[in-house]
Amino acid sequence: MTLSMGMSAGVAAETGGTGDLTFPQGFLWGTATASYQIEGAANEDGRGPSIWDTFSRTPGKVVGGHTGDVACDHYHRYRDDVAMMADLGVQAYRFSIAWPRIQPDGSGPVNPRGLDFYERLVDELHGRGITPIVTLYHWDLPQSLEDRGGWTNRETAERFAEYAAVVYGRLGDRVGTWTTLNEPWCSSFLGYGAGVHAPGRTNPGDAYAAVHHLLLGHGLAVAELRAAGARQVGITLNLAPISGSDPEAVAHIDGLQNRIFLDPVLRGEYPADVVERARRFTDWSFVRDGDLDIIGAPIDLLGVNYYSPTTVELRAGQQANPVHPGSEGIAFVQGDEEKTAMGWSVKPSGLTELLLRLNHDYPGTPLIITENGAAFDDVLADGRVADERRVAFLDGHFRAAHAAIEAGADLRGYLVWSLMDNFEWAEGYAKRFGLVYVDYASQRRVPKDSALWYREVIRRNGVQA
Repeated sequence: MTLSMGMSAGVAAETGGTGDLTFPQGFLWGTATASYQIEGAANEDGRGPSIWDTFSRTPGKVVGGHTGDVACDHYHRYRDDVAMMADLGVQAYRFSIAWPRIQPDGSGPVNPRGLDFYERLVDELHGRGITPIVTLYHWDLPQSLEDRGGWTNRETAERFAEYAAVVYGRLGDRVGTWTTLNEPWCSSFLGYGAGVHAPGRTNPGDAYAAVHHLLLGHGLAVAELRAAGARQVGITLNLAPISGSDPEAVAHIDGLQNRIFLDPVLRGEYPADVVERARRFTDWSFVRDGDLDIIGAPIDLLGVNYYSPTTVELRAGQQANPVHPGSEGIAFVQGDEEKTAMGWSVKPSGLTELLLRLNHDYPGTPLIITENGAAFDDVLADGRVADERRVAFLDGHFRAAHAAIEAGADLRGYLVWSLMDNFEWAEGYAKRFGLVYVDYASQRRVPKDSALWYREVIRRNGVQA
């Protein structure tokens, strides 16, 4: 099953009485997770080490010294987790493949036990009527490839395409929708530029090299998937509307956050202003003739991860934000909006703005929300998690998505982040994004009030007043 290609821009969602909103027929509702965040079993069945194993085991890198060694133990509990999804009425489940489970060294011999696990998971999903959506890379690069340069090395892009072909060879007959990369902005700028994510490098030039080789890996993988018969292929980007009073500051940050990925993938070119600003850090010599043709090959679906908007202003003497190289003199400001436990502003209208911008600037590519959700300080009390703030957050963002559809955005589905509380990268287990509460000591799962509310949203294909 693939996302319906019959839905198209201009197909209006229905609006019921008293503020009820119904989404178009065939709209896909689901949830999402990532391998390192939930699977655990870090040293089982032939899995090799990833950059996140190395990073999280390095003192001072992750809050609380936490690692993903056990996480949610999904590797052993996946059947119960799929049953839980089915009970919640989830129609689609986006999950990622752990590259080190498939090729422990990042290339060469394939580990059949790794492929066996994902085959069992996909079959379990189908048995429960849930559509699998596969993400091939959600940040857990095999450590051996990082030892040879990681995403600053062209070889990694080539090995990624080979890995994509291996996974498709096992699962392609049962998976219709494939995402190559998740949030290459985080992999490059957080991992190689600012050092706050794995592999922990702090070199802006490395960040730009990683951007290009991640996108090249995407393009090469798309070619492999197409050649093998994949029906629906895309990429997932974390995007944000950028606003502020100074057009130059807005353009600078928009270029680094959004256009440096959108333009190559959807237009086959890097933005000229981004290239020029980056010359203080790189000469772009890693870009070869023909690369952008590979990167810009047509895709069927753009995954959109949206959490919060960004507002900037000029401020004399402001030091550069390390995750945005060259941003001296630009301050990142927040208004008085509600904040999540991550400190991110809650602004549902930003999602409408973003979707309509994509529809206007990059027409012709169907969209799906591949992640949207919020961390709050959830408490389990008397067997219940009353997370009213998450319900309000999701309700507001669903309405924002509906508004974008009514205005012409070609939005096909909505995947809530996350199915359950999990290892939140550099935040360890300190932040809870899940619809389902996880007691990490016992691995008990408790659907939060938001999960039960979401089940009703899915049942009625919309939200009530």
